[in-house]
Amino acid sequence: MEISGADRAELEHWLRAPSIPQGLGIRARIVLGSAMGETVRGLAARLGVTKTTVCLWRRRYRSAGLAGLRTQPRAGRPRRITAAKEQAVISATLRKPKAATHWSARRLAQQVGLSAATVHRIWQKYGLQPHRVETFKFSRDPQFDAKLADIVGRYLDPPERALVLCVDEKSQIQALNRTQPAFPMWPGLPARMIHDYLCLFKT
Repeated sequence: MEISGADRAELEHWLRAPSIPQGLGIRARIVLGSAMGETVRGLAARLGVTKTTVCLWRRRYRSAGLAGLRTQPRAGRPRRITAAKEQAVISATLRKPKAATHWSARRLAQQVGLSAATVHRIWQKYGLQPHRVETFKFSRDPQFDAKLADIVGRYLDPPERALVLCVDEKSQIQALNRTQPAFPMWPGLPARMIHDYLCLFKT
């Protein structure tokens, strides 16, 4: 596919821009790659897209030039959820609900006036997972590595005819007070809290 020198310079300028949308960058690479003689199959494999996508943007460039790359084809019914409504869902999700430990899609849907399915789609789009909490552990023990290897070794390769027992925390006691503040949930990251907690009862 042949392109003009002016178009080539403009496409290369798009790729050098620090804030180019990902979709526009892929279209620029499709056109530039096609001008270099790459095949549809090769471009699709290199850019991680389908052959249909490569053919679509090659065809749109041929018919409308650079303007055809700037305009995305719209399919299906028009979008009904505004960006402001999406932002309201995100902001509410990142705040802890008053009467629960975390949001459910149904509870948040009632709060923002949307369907639970719409809230769930927005969570998926921005990588929000209110139901997940990860824990992390930092040890200040200088002999931690040796102790860890010794304990794990007991499970992986126990002595012959040995009984290996694991003792956990006291039953019916919830670890609600952590030694460090929790890291709040963020798009793409679940909430995280330290493994250590304070013992607030006496035995």
